[in-house]
Amino acid sequence: MEIAGYALAILIGLSLGLIGGGGSILTVPILVYCFKIDPVIATTYSLFVVGITSSAGALSHYRKGNMNFKIAFVFGIPSLIAVFIMRKWVMPAVPHHLLNIGSFELTKPVLLMLVFAMLMLAASISMIRKKKEILVSDSQLSYTKLVIQSIIVGIITGFVGVGGGFLIIPSLVLFAGLSMKKAVGTSLMVMTISSLLGVLGDVSRHAPIDYKFLLLFSAFAIAGIITGSYLTKYISETKLKPAFGGFVLLMGIFILITTLTK
Repeated sequence: MEIAGYALAILIGLSLGLIGGGGSILTVPILVYCFKIDPVIATTYSLFVVGITSSAGALSHYRKGNMNFKIAFVFGIPSLIAVFIMRKWVMPAVPHHLLNIGSFELTKPVLLMLVFAMLMLAASISMIRKKKEILVSDSQLSYTKLVIQSIIVGIITGFVGVGGGFLIIPSLVLFAGLSMKKAVGTSLMVMTISSLLGVLGDVSRHAPIDYKFLLLFSAFAIAGIITGSYLTKYISETKLKPAFGGFVLLMGIFILITTLTK
């Protein structure tokens, strides 16, 4: 299963490189099912992997001019604060045992996997559905909506350990008026900083981290994102995104069923 896990790590990078998001949502399931890592610890590991991998993609997009630093600052700061608060204080305060519903015991790891499955279903629908690109002028730019969306993304990122690209990119297109290419580059920059800050929140409370394993796993994901960035010249995003969305949909259904039937 570990070999399959490293192969899927390349898929995470490919997704980030080709469509700017979606792949990071696979990180926790891969760590849980392929490497048998506890879901709570997997969220910390996921933030590390997403942060390191996104940085490689962000650097590539920066060189191409696909980044808006002003929007990254407006969107990024509230998200960073929300992520750090979630990882430093909120997540440690959530008890292991939450409640019993008949013979079903809802624990913190089970809750994480259920929320994760629901996010995967939502993300897959977002990727499968065709959307028109909407351009917004400076006069129409809604900083309030952008900040509110940023805080929501930060809370979700901090709770389940995903980069949140599938949430950030639509927000930057709809509320900031960025083109898809600039939204992808700016999203990767925000994901890099917010994810690594989330890890810092965990490290500050002495969470156990296997850096040797994480660096190896991240290396496979980085190889994927470099390959994905190169393949953007030859592969149509409009065809790839729905196909990847279908894969994420199946994964979300699988996680939902296996978590509820344990």
